[in-house]
Amino acid sequence: MTSSRLSERLAGQRRRPEQGRRWVRVVLAVLATIGVIDTGSITLSKWGLIGNLSCSSQGLFGCNGCEKVLSSVWGSLFGQPLALFGLLAYGAVLLLALAPLVLRGETRLSLGRLSWLGLALISLSMAVFSAVLLGVMAFGIRDCCPFCILSAGLSTALLVFSLIGVESEDRGQLVFLGVLTALLVGVAGLGWSVSVARPAAPVGQGVAPAVNASSSPAKIALAEYLTASGARIYTAYWCPHCHEQKELFGREATAKLTVIECAPDGRNSQKALCDQKKIDGYPSWEINGKIDSGVKPLAKLADLSGYRGPIDF
Repeated sequence: MTSSRLSERLAGQRRRPEQGRRWVRVVLAVLATIGVIDTGSITLSKWGLIGNLSCSSQGLFGCNGCEKVLSSVWGSLFGQPLALFGLLAYGAVLLLALAPLVLRGETRLSLGRLSWLGLALISLSMAVFSAVLLGVMAFGIRDCCPFCILSAGLSTALLVFSLIGVESEDRGQLVFLGVLTALLVGVAGLGWSVSVARPAAPVGQGVAPAVNASSSPAKIALAEYLTASGARIYTAYWCPHCHEQKELFGREATAKLTVIECAPDGRNSQKALCDQKKIDGYPSWEINGKIDSGVKPLAKLADLSGYRGPIDF
């Protein structure tokens, strides 16, 4: 009898803390649902199942739009949109947050404790990788996307609330696993961000790598208009940002652009013209007689050139 009462008392002690943290699970589920919508929208847009995501150039955080970020070389992983992997991570958080709320019996008790550790480690991984991506936007792409910043904020919030839910006796284990996880994700993320910044090796000496993305009719129309209006893009075959700009257009549209090679050892180099135009950064656009350096979203190029054709880039 005494042993039975002791077991019941211990079980009750395990249940009460879990019940007291139900609100934390609800908050985690809400945050994860927002993350699923955020990353799901980006994924569907990249797959072409919905239209392009609209980010005002005068919008939140002063971003120039999402296209430059989402279409950059850092916007995909293993041939799929990077947002897809974020979607899977948010889905895992949502499942771990809700499962103990709907299950019953001993399964609920055992899963409840393990799920807190899982939630903390997954959200920590997401927060660390989001920090890497914010660095990529700031120093690699030199632009931002509100959808990506929202995801970074959600990841951080998930980590905070996950830590609230972890039981005190699990904190020591979590510290060890958390440090290990943060180091692994941080090193892997930094290694990935550096490696993809280097475009594929050129086919021959002084030849830029091939453009892989395909072009929509609107992108082709914009490229044709830019060329007809006398616009030029000054590039160097080894420049990763030049390759990034071409990928925004796609291979068919890029073929219609007036591309000036500035590298002295590049094929068909026009270094003298580049020097005359005082080109000091790649890529640089010459539109209506004005030089403007840096990768430009296609909508920005349309505005600068006075393009009035289809804009569903």
